[in-house]
Amino acid sequence: MTMPDFAALIPARRASTRLPDKPLADIAGLPMVVHVARRAQQSGASRVAVATDDAQIAAVCAAHGVEALMTDGRHASGTDRIAEAAAQLALPDTALVVNVQGDEPLIDPALIRACAECLANDPQADIATAAHPIFDAADVFNPNVVKVVLDARQHALFFSRAPIPWRRDAFAPMSAAAGLPVLPPESSPSGDPQAGLPFWRHVGIYAYRMHALQRFHRLPPCPLESAEALEQLRALWHGWHIAVLKVQTPPAPGVDTPEDLARVRRLIQNAA
Repeated sequence: MTMPDFAALIPARRASTRLPDKPLADIAGLPMVVHVARRAQQSGASRVAVATDDAQIAAVCAAHGVEALMTDGRHASGTDRIAEAAAQLALPDTALVVNVQGDEPLIDPALIRACAECLANDPQADIATAAHPIFDAADVFNPNVVKVVLDARQHALFFSRAPIPWRRDAFAPMSAAAGLPVLPPESSPSGDPQAGLPFWRHVGIYAYRMHALQRFHRLPPCPLESAEALEQLRALWHGWHIAVLKVQTPPAPGVDTPEDLARVRRLIQNAA
C-alpha cells in the first residue's frame, strides 16, 4: 500500500496558564516544539510546519531548520490555527492535514503516519483520530480521560468525559477497595481488547481532508461541544464521519504541567 501524501501542522502558542512559554521549554538542549517537529518530520509527511502567533517561537523554529507560519493571535483553538496555516500553504482541497499537538515531544512518528493512512483509506470519513483500550476502572470514571464509542465501521458515535458505554451488568459489582465498578474481562489486560464493548480512550491527534478542515473551523460551537468541552463533538453534531484508528498501546505522555515537563525530561534523558 502506498503511503499517502500529507502535511503535518503543529499549533504552538506561549499563553499556557499551567506552563507559560511551554513550546520553548528546554528538553535535552532543544525547545519542546522542535522535538515535536522533528518527530513529525520522521513520520513521512511531505510538509511539516509550526503554526504560531509568536515571533519568538517562529525565530526558534527557523534557527533549528523548522518551517514556521505566522497566524492570527485571536484563534480560539489549535484547529483554527492550523486551518489558517493550511490556507497559507495553498493546499488543495483533497490534501490530507494532520494536526500534531505542540506539547507532545515524545509522539510516535508512526502514529502520525497511521492517522493520515486511516483517513486516506476511508473515503466516507471527513476526519480521522485515534484511540487505545482502557484497562483501569479509574480511567473510565475520570472526567479528564475522554472516552469514545465506535460503530461497526470504526467511526465515532460519541466522545464523552463520562463513562461510556455504560455497562449496566458489569458495573453492578463494586470494588470495595477502590469504590469503583469492576471492568468486564474483555477490558482487562488478560482479555481481548477487541472483544465485546471495551472502553476506548481518545488520543488527541486528528487528520483532516483540507476541504473539511476549512469548513470545520467556520462552524459555530454546538451545545454538546460546550457541555463536554470537546471540540470534536462539533463534527458529530453536524453529521460528519470521524474514523477512529485503534492503537493497542497508550501514546507517550504529553506536557501540560511543570510535573509533566519534568517527567518527559527524565524519559528523554534516560533514553539517550
